[in-house]
Formats: sequence, structure tokens, C-alpha cells
Amino acid sequence: MENGGTRIILLGRDLELRIISLIVRARELSQEVIFFDLGSNDLSVELAEEFNCKVFHYGRELGCKDISKYILDQNLDLELNNLVLRVTDDWKLSDFPVIENRVRESWDIYIAFTKEESKDIDDAEQIIIDSIEFSHMVLSKSGLEELSKTSPLSNAIDFSQDLKVRVTPTQKSIRLPQRESLATASRFAQLFYWMLETRHPLLLFGIPGIVLFVLGYKLSGNVIDTFSELNTTSIGVTLTTIAMTLVGLFAMMVALILYIMGKQVEQIQSQYDWSSK
Repeated sequence: MENGGTRIILLGRDLELRIISLIVRARELSQEVIFFDLGSNDLSVELAEEFNCKVFHYGRELGCKDISKYILDQNLDLELNNLVLRVTDDWKLSDFPVIENRVRESWDIYIAFTKEESKDIDDAEQIIIDSIEFSHMVLSKSGLEELSKTSPLSNAIDFSQDLKVRVTPTQKSIRLPQRESLATASRFAQLFYWMLETRHPLLLFGIPGIVLFVLGYKLSGNVIDTFSELNTTSIGVTLTTIAMTLVGLFAMMVALILYIMGKQVEQIQSQYDWSSK
């Protein structure tokens, strides 16, 4: 396998919540990162382009041969070794360390597959290449050209003996604490980011807070003047109005804090030339 550097090709769709963290992590391991979009319906393509990542709209079959042909047709630098990574809903950022090792092992063709029925086959090298639902592939220049010439019934044994080839089931990494996208780490984080981006804090907290504060403040004055003696009723009503006032005040403070944080997010985005959505 030629050691001319590495290109990581991200293959997937609707990766809006993960695309930036994927590109950043991939750039730590490679000289070039590109995105093969499978028809995203969200902002995946726009975010990738804003982050200076080349985007190609892939419309062919997801077979190993078709992808290798597509790579050759795009006039890319063939001196770079290619890591084709298929990003699915089950794929985690913590899987990167295992995949990184595959790149360092200098394979000409390394195909890791995930198809369940492949478990019944004792020898993975007997699997027909075109039937493989791969999770990732490592392809050198020679391996890329060889894979693009395979027949519909080719398997790993049919490749040239001069190439270092392996077809194997996917090896899952041990789930130790790893760096993960904040957007996928918590549903609350996604909700919080959505609130900042859409200015909803002022609607969800600000307006109700003002209403509760004004009502509580007005009622508290009337309650004090109305009740001439202390009893459970007067104390209960008084505490209720005070609680309304405090809750309203707290809601207004939360709305103001979230609004300020939203402005700070906009400033950070502008520093990195990210357009406000």
C-alpha cells in the first residue's frame, strides 16, 4: 500500500447533528476529508460546505465496486489512501480509534462488513464483494483500481496476490468514555441549542414571566389590604401571590440569561464564518 497520506470519505445522509464533529475528528487523522451525501433532507450539506469540506452528491448503489468507481470518476488525488466510512444511526464517534488502526495497517483493500447473514459464512473471503453491506473500507490507489474492475461474483480470493487484502466482520470498539458530539450526548443539549437558535426563550420564559410577576405583584398588595386578620386562608393566599411573583421574576431572569447566551453563540459563529441559521 502506498503511503501518500490519507483521505477520509464520509458516506451518509441527514447528519446535521453530527457532521461538524465528524469532520473535525476526521481531519485530525487525515490530510483530506470529503462528504458523499446520500440525499440529506436537513442542513448536512450546507454545514459541511461552510466548514470547507468538499461535498459530492452520491446517487449510485452502495456496493463496494460502485463506490470505488465513483471515487475514480471524481478526479481526486489518487496518491492519497482512501478510508470510506459509512455513517449510520448506529455509528458512534467512539468507533474512530478502531478504524484509525485499519488505516495504519497499510492495507490495499480492507472491507469491514455488517450484514447479519454474513455471520453464517465461516470464511469471510468467500463472500461476494458486491453483496457486502460494508461499514468502512480502506483502499489504496492499487486497491481502488482493482476493486473497480471486479465482476458481480468476485470475492477476496480473486484479487491479485500482490495486493494486501482482507474482508472481515466489523470489530466493535470497547465502549470506554470517548469524545462524543455534544449534540448527540443529550437530548436536553439539543433542546437547549434549539431554544437559543430560534429565540424561543423570550417566548417560553419572558412573556409568562412578565405576566406572573405583574399579577403576583398586584395581587399581593390587594391581599394585604383585604385580610384584616391572620388565618390559614389569608396566609395561603398571601404565599400563593408571593410565589407567583417569585416564579415570574425567575422566569424573566432565565429568559434574559438565555437571550444573552444566544448572542454569545452568534458572536462565536461569526468568528468562524458560520452563517446564522
